[in-house]
Amino acid sequence: MFTTDFTTTFGIEHPIVCGGMTAVGTAELISAVANAGALGFLTALTQPTPEDLAKEIARCREMTDRPFGVNLTILPTIDPVPYDEYRDVIIDSGIKIVETAGSNPAPHLPAFKSAGVKVIHKAVAVRHAVKAQALGVDAVSIDGFECAGHPGDDDIPGLILIPAAARALSIPIVASGGFATGAGLIAALALGASAINMGTRFVATDEAPVHENVKQQIVANDERSTVVVFREFRNTARVARNEISEQIAEISRRPGASFEDVAHLASGKRGRSQVLENGLVDDGMWWAGQAQGLIHEVASCADVVDRIISDAGEVLEHRLRSMTN
Repeated sequence: MFTTDFTTTFGIEHPIVCGGMTAVGTAELISAVANAGALGFLTALTQPTPEDLAKEIARCREMTDRPFGVNLTILPTIDPVPYDEYRDVIIDSGIKIVETAGSNPAPHLPAFKSAGVKVIHKAVAVRHAVKAQALGVDAVSIDGFECAGHPGDDDIPGLILIPAAARALSIPIVASGGFATGAGLIAALALGASAINMGTRFVATDEAPVHENVKQQIVANDERSTVVVFREFRNTARVARNEISEQIAEISRRPGASFEDVAHLASGKRGRSQVLENGLVDDGMWWAGQAQGLIHEVASCADVVDRIISDAGEVLEHRLRSMTN
């Protein structure tokens, strides 16, 4: 049992988080994470409309009586997204923990705060985390370069980024990027974090709503099985290494290349339908982090969380024993 500033602030049993993941953060997975004593986030924009989000929140509540939250990722889009309506559904549904990501969360903070909602903001740099703290968020999730998704352009790994953030912040820190084991949890706590965020590890679970082929591919992959794409377009992202992501990287390196040259390959719709739903792991771009090298089996969320907490306790006990011998 590890009690930290994060578990106390957010009322959860274990300092483990499953942050928002597009097309993956649904009630099946997030309720299982919550039932395991960790904190999971439904992904608001996975739901086509705010009304659908309200239904998904209600569905998740039918599966768990433990705390869970909702992720609201704010990004520029071609078609306008009714962010205010999604926010209002979160509040009206009685959700008390929100994870914000992407653009500045400031426009939404007054409404969340007045409704008693605690906010965790995802950041990829210390300067962004400091700004989020100044805006009044309750915690920061800091993404190292190892993470799946968008790690920013500074290329700072967690071993440096976590303690640098801890030195600059007074609110709880969630360490994100490269975490999948009990030893990783101990390392994060030692570096100044109060919890760890895991994405790729939770995708490789029984309850994750993705094709079994994807889960088994994560197990088969190693720490080298990712590709950094979109750097040329100032939108750096880490994804699983496959035929499509290799093509994206190769085309992007060509002189004068633009995102339009790879858009058909990088399509989120293609990744969701071909990879996550149909299990064609080489036929679309999909998100995965370097933590793949630490994942050796598909298991239930309960088993994953229990193993991490148990292993963390053993690591800590072993280290303390070795220091006294």
